[in-house]
Amino acid sequence: MPINVPDQLPAIELLQKENIFIMDESRATHQDIRPLKIIILNLMPIKITTETDLIRLLSNSPLQVEVDFLRMKGHESKNTPEEHMKAFYKTFDELKNWNYDGMIITGAPVEMLPFEEVTYWKELTEIFNWSKSHVTSTLFICWAAQAGLYHFYGVPKYLLDKKMFGVFKHRNLNDTLPIFRGFDDEYFVPHSRHTEVLEKDILKINELNVISKSDESGVNMVMTYDGRQFFITGHSEYSRYTLDTEYKRDLKKKLPIEIPVNYYPENDPSKEPVMRWRGHANLLISNWLNYYVYQMTPYNLDYLCFDI
Repeated sequence: MPINVPDQLPAIELLQKENIFIMDESRATHQDIRPLKIIILNLMPIKITTETDLIRLLSNSPLQVEVDFLRMKGHESKNTPEEHMKAFYKTFDELKNWNYDGMIITGAPVEMLPFEEVTYWKELTEIFNWSKSHVTSTLFICWAAQAGLYHFYGVPKYLLDKKMFGVFKHRNLNDTLPIFRGFDDEYFVPHSRHTEVLEKDILKINELNVISKSDESGVNMVMTYDGRQFFITGHSEYSRYTLDTEYKRDLKKKLPIEIPVNYYPENDPSKEPVMRWRGHANLLISNWLNYYVYQMTPYNLDYLCFDI
């Protein structure tokens, strides 16, 4: 099924070149289908890249998906034109009375700061709390996963000695869970972060279940037992060249950075990166949409109701 996104969104043209069927709002209004409504809170600095990465995955499903984008009212993006933000993004005040089938909250380049020192922390925690009563299931990615675990459950984050950077082998810890339907025993996930959460802290929380981890990069996926929250420390949504761009950017800035693990053939940055995670990234989002959103959400979103 196609994915319904705002007219003129730059991701439309980029993804159509990959033969991905994107339906704009104008065409979607002529179809008598109740699409899944997904809200994306995009905290990443390069908004258009993240939009494209997430829409690419959301489109690989038999379900029709309608996407809205959310911005922080108190934060101005330095890397994305304000015209783009005004055209395609809503503020929390504009949509806080709406309900959504699913929500995705991205990472953000603020992980070195204590959570409370992030300029938009108060607004973000208000959105976190809102998601509990207005969204069927939420994916928290990278820094957002750490922030969500801290806000809801008091799980601390820890500074790493060096950046966790590369594509690491993972294993799921319960292959009967629907989120892992079709997964291999081992699969790869990109990571790019300076902090981590520890399994020993998460295991103290009765509501949480560690469901995926790596011997090298640690905890990858944590979920609440009801499937309404997924905390993912890696970046399965990354495209082939995202780590390459980050690596060369940091080199240019003369920042301490090592070659990303398991990424370039023979660890040679002049060679094209190997895409090891595409299949499982698509399965992850498709399974989430099907088993934890579509099969759990009411047909009429006005009837969405959760005890919190």
